[in-house]
Parts: sequence; C-alpha cells; structure tokens
Amino acid sequence: MRDLPPTATLRAFEVATRHATFTAASEELHITQSAVSHQLKNLEEIWGLQLFQRGKTLTLTPAGAALAPIVREFFHKLEATLADQREQVGRVRLRVSTTYSFALKWLLPRLPSLAEQHPEIKVTIESTDDAINFSDNDPDVAIRFGYGNQPALHSAFMFREQLFPVASPALLQRLGTPVGPAELLRYPLLTRDGADLVPKWEIWFKQAGISMSAMQESVRFADTNMTIEAALLGQGIALARSGHVEKEINDGSLVRLFNLSFPSPAAYYFVCPKGAETQTHIHHFRDWLLEESRQAQQNYL
Repeated sequence: MRDLPPTATLRAFEVATRHATFTAASEELHITQSAVSHQLKNLEEIWGLQLFQRGKTLTLTPAGAALAPIVREFFHKLEATLADQREQVGRVRLRVSTTYSFALKWLLPRLPSLAEQHPEIKVTIESTDDAINFSDNDPDVAIRFGYGNQPALHSAFMFREQLFPVASPALLQRLGTPVGPAELLRYPLLTRDGADLVPKWEIWFKQAGISMSAMQESVRFADTNMTIEAALLGQGIALARSGHVEKEINDGSLVRLFNLSFPSPAAYYFVCPKGAETQTHIHHFRDWLLEESRQAQQNYL
C-alpha cells in the first residue's frame, strides 16, 4: 500500500470531485483554497496521475473519474461503520431460547416494548423444543413450557394459558355458528399429534359437561402453528392456547367460541443458570418478561 496517501489528502480529493472550484471545496473542508490545491497536487504526484483539468472550473480527467467513486465509497463505508460501532458501545447481546411457535406468536410482537425500555439489550432468538443444559454453546436464558420442576436452574413462573375453541368466520358462515358446546361434535375438530402437555378435546368437552363418545376429527397436525393455520383456512375448529391466537382474535380472523375455557396444566417459565439472573441485562430482561406475562395473564382470564 505504498500509494496510499494520508486520509486528509483523500478527503480533499473526494470533496473536490463534488465541487466546481477550489474555493467551494475549501469552504466545505474549512481550509484555504491554496491548501486544497496543494493537497490535490500532492495526491497526483503520489499516484503519478493527473486527476483534474484545471481552468475556470474543476473537471475530472478519466483517471480522476474512475477513482472518485472508489474514494467516495471508502469514506461512506468508514463513516457508516464508525457510526455503527459507536452505537454498539454499552450494548449487550442476549441469546434467548424458546419454541418456534411461542417466539412467533407471543414473544416477537412484544420485542419493540423491550427495545424501548432497554435499548442496550440486543436479543437473539434461537428456537428449539429440546431441553437446554446451559453449556458453553447454549443460549443465555430460555423460556420453556412445562411444569417448572427444574431445581438445578433459576426458574420464574410467567403465565398459564387458557384453552378454548376457535374457528374462522368463513367456516362459521359455511357450516353455521354452533349455539352450544355439544354442537361442536358435528364439526371437523383439528387435533395436534403427540401434544402431551396440551389438553385434548376430550378434556374440554368434559369441562363443558358433555360426554363424548365420538367426534368428527379432521387431519392431525405436527405442531401448534399448523393447527392454527388450518383453522384460519377454515378446515375445522381448533382448541387453541390463548397466547397463540392473540393477534388472530384481535383482528377477527379467528372467532372464540363460547365463554368457556380451562387453564393449561402446563405453563411458561423463564429459566437460566442459577446466579445468572443477577446479571444486569438478564435481570432487566426477566423483569420485563414477567411484567408482559402479568399483563397477558390478566387478558386471558
């Protein structure tokens, strides 16, 4: 890099390429006209190239025109990178592990609130249903759906969802709106396969005081998101967890059927290694999460 001139000389060249005279360039640089002229002559000597045709106005030579965008991009990238690095000072990255469905339906819509309250916390979400051991390569904290029996970890109860039937307006228009819980037995009911922690339709009907001998079952789905999507498409009625259908109920794309719900036996918990909860950024994230959970719990009741 023997031909790399001082930064001030490159800046003089970049500014001069955007002005018609040395005088205009000198005003932007806050140096004298002769200083600008001297810097440009010095640059031409270093590179062995004539960069400007000098006259009443400055005109770039072919060599100058070829180099001008390269130098301009250099300063643009330098300024952008410096601004980004200065912005990152004092910020901390927090890796959060949770399930894909919970991240998509509950956590992501609330992250702007965290950014407003704690702009220093930069969250990275990692989705998995697997257990977490908090080894060296694991995330910093996790949100898990279960029964809270993790004595080796710091654990904080977040909230317990309510379960209730939901259907799309299109399905209700096509099949009619059921007037009572017993009528659901003639509708296609969407079920999730292998959902051990999620109560099944049989329990909901029992809560409603209905003894069910058979039901019209539709396709079984592998996860919660697919079940909700099928309900949105009008393929049947889903037994939804409240935290997964907030947006759909609010915007009317799903309708809650009956004022009858029951709490999920499992709940959401914030977990992290013992002692980690005292770290400032984790403490702030946990407190924000618990407050959001408290508000959500009130809305579900």
